[in-house]
This record gives sequence, structure tokens and C-alpha cells, in this order.
Amino acid sequence: MRISGLKFLVIGIIIMLIIVASVVFLLPFQSKEMSVSDGFENLTLSNAWSSSKFLPRDLIIQSDIVRSGNNAVKLTLHQGDQIKSEIGSNFERAELMEEFSKWSKEHSSYSYSFSLFLPEEFPLVPTRLVIAQWKQVAKINSDDSPVIALRYVNGTLMVTCMVGNERNIVYCSNEEIRSRWLDFKFVIHFSRNDDGRIVAWLDGKQIVNYSGKIGYTMREGYTPVSLYYFKMGLYRDNMREDMDIYIDEYKKCRLPNGSDDVLFETKIK
Repeated sequence: MRISGLKFLVIGIIIMLIIVASVVFLLPFQSKEMSVSDGFENLTLSNAWSSSKFLPRDLIIQSDIVRSGNNAVKLTLHQGDQIKSEIGSNFERAELMEEFSKWSKEHSSYSYSFSLFLPEEFPLVPTRLVIAQWKQVAKINSDDSPVIALRYVNGTLMVTCMVGNERNIVYCSNEEIRSRWLDFKFVIHFSRNDDGRIVAWLDGKQIVNYSGKIGYTMREGYTPVSLYYFKMGLYRDNMREDMDIYIDEYKKCRLPNGSDDVLFETKIK
């Protein structure tokens, strides 16, 4: 039994070292001029996205409901739709996740814009639901909450931010948002120091203006300089109702650092 336990410990340490080495290896290759734009005009996903966070049957590129151009993504989530690593859990998801090389680096500033559409019949339920999120890279099997999340629960739209182990609500609205396109823009300076920033707009109106720490400390395997990855779609606790969400007009770029003006004067284009 002791030998078996030692083997598991050694395997765990090796896996952790591989993850940390991967993060350290990637950091120098984060482009200072990163720019990504996707209007989903092709019939297949571009290489900007990973397909690891949705089942193939849950995603289509369609032309019935679009923000602009000819096409947009439609994600459909059914009861029991779980990716392989979460089978048997209480989680269900169908999300687009940015590809590994597009992840963001701590102490850098990025602009994200994207458009979401929830149909009129979208269910209003108290079940936990995240429709966009930024995750901090951690040790394997971490179930920590996203450091920044766009949540829609029981008809309430919220933006939340993790500061250490505390979740702060930095925006909350009960306004009806279904049956229309929602144009979001987030400008984020990722930092666990006091210089962290989040500025966000919805349909050109500023909804978030946050200054302070963002994310988790170095506890439990977080690296000294973290990476952050973005996902959008449907992530929820188990429920019976189906959900549809449409996604269009995604853009991301890395911004120059060193000035608050970059963050506060960035406008919707």
C-alpha cells in the first residue's frame, strides 16, 4: 500500500512539473502584438479555438441569427452534455476556448470584444450559469472559479472577479437581455498586485470600472507569473432544460502597458 501511494505521489509530482514547465516555456512566446479576429464566416472553426470544451454535436456554424456578416456560432447544451474529463460530475458545458498559443500573460493588458445572443425562450432558472470567463492557469484538476466571469442566473446578468478566495460582484443588472445581440468589450490588465484593472462596456455603455488585485495567489500550485485563458458559451450545473447561445464578432488584442489612459480611454470601435 505504501509503495502504491508513493507511485501516485511521484506521478502527481511529474504531472505538476510538466504543467509548470509548459507554462514557463510558453511565456517567452506570448506575442507583444497579439491580435485575433473571428467573425465565424467559415463553415468550420478557425485555429484560434480549441474544441476540447464542447461535444461536437453541440456546435454548429449557422446563418439564421448573426450579428454581422453571413455566419455565427450556435452552441446548444442538453442535460448530461459533459466533456470526457467531467463525466459523472455535476457540470455541463459547451464552450469555445481560445487555443493554447493565444492565452494571456500576467502583468499585460488585453482588449476582448465579442457579441452574444440569447433567444427569447432562453430559460430563466436559479442554476449556476457562466456565459464567458477568464481562467487562471493552475495545477492539474483545479476546480477554482474563473478569475473574471460573465454570469446569467435567474434573469440577472453579473460580472464577478476573484480576489484571492473572495468573489466580488463588480456589475449586476436585472434588465432583460434576451432576444437581442449583446456587444461586450472588456479591457483587462491581469495582475495579482494592486495594479490589476477591469474596464467593461455593454452596447457601448461602461458597466465595470475596477481597480485592484485579480486572481489567486501562489498557493496550491499557481505559478509566480500566471497565464489566463478565455472561454465563452454555456457552463452550468446539471439541469433538465436545453439552452442555446449564439456567438459572433470576436476580437482580441494585446495593448501596450504602462499607462492607465490605455485602459480608460479604450473605446468600442
